[in-house]
Amino acid sequence: MLFGLPIVFDSNNDEVKAGETILLTYKNQKIAILEVSSIWEPDKSLEAELCYGTNSLDHPAVKMIFHERGRFYLGGKVYGFELPVREFPCKTPEEVRSTLPSNHDVVAFQCRNPIHRAHYELFTNALLSDNVSSNSVVLVHPTCGPTQQDDIPGKVRYLTYKELEEEISDERIKWAFLPYSMHMAGPREALQHMIIRRNYGCTHFIIGRDMAGCKSSSTGEDFYGPYDAQNFANKCADELMMQTVPSKNLVYTKEKGYITAEEAKEFNYEVMKLSGTEFRKKLRNGEPIPEWFAFKSVVDVLRRS
Repeated sequence: MLFGLPIVFDSNNDEVKAGETILLTYKNQKIAILEVSSIWEPDKSLEAELCYGTNSLDHPAVKMIFHERGRFYLGGKVYGFELPVREFPCKTPEEVRSTLPSNHDVVAFQCRNPIHRAHYELFTNALLSDNVSSNSVVLVHPTCGPTQQDDIPGKVRYLTYKELEEEISDERIKWAFLPYSMHMAGPREALQHMIIRRNYGCTHFIIGRDMAGCKSSSTGEDFYGPYDAQNFANKCADELMMQTVPSKNLVYTKEKGYITAEEAKEFNYEVMKLSGTEFRKKLRNGEPIPEWFAFKSVVDVLRRS
């Protein structure tokens, strides 16, 4: 009975009537037809409150609901012709499940940015977690659809993932790409991602601190607490027949490479840092980027783009 986030069909056309048939297209493709059975004006304020915990226009998804979605929502039966042809290949859940080993734990790793060294260390480290079996695999399953305005475009992100998939030869790491748009919904987004990954055959889900969080565009305040998504996901895990894997706070040290922040503090190791702002500046200026931070192949793709 768990419900993540609604997928709605919106329109500003007040002439659509129940009983009509609408052709659904994607670019120049004829994808499906919708037999309209209902059309109504939604309570967008209530929708925003229940989905995102706020109806403030400072939240990007709430702003999308009020300023981008149409006045009406339509419901009805959908009859599909074919899948959309996208800029990156997207296997169906059934196709992905067929590539995964049976009777093994499958740990899902979700991301919406290019994968850097810390991400790689995090998802390979997750295979060593106490609640994951020794013969488990990780499904690296990035979202390649639209995210936030200042994020790297989906097609470019996909090219970085493909480079890494070819570069990293490890039977424990599987790859697939998700045609999904991030809503930055914090706890409800965590649930949405778990439902999706359950359908793709995953048994475990890596969930990080402040997953799918966002800040107010006017005050800079966080809409969600750092562990709200983790706590909510843990409450839903049993019903979903999934387990959560907390993401470790890994840092890079001169002395030991990647270790937990707690270990680095305990032994007073020197922690190396490079902020996202500094990374983008170096990227634009052609300055060298340390390999402990980013894979050279990923940096090359980003610079070409």
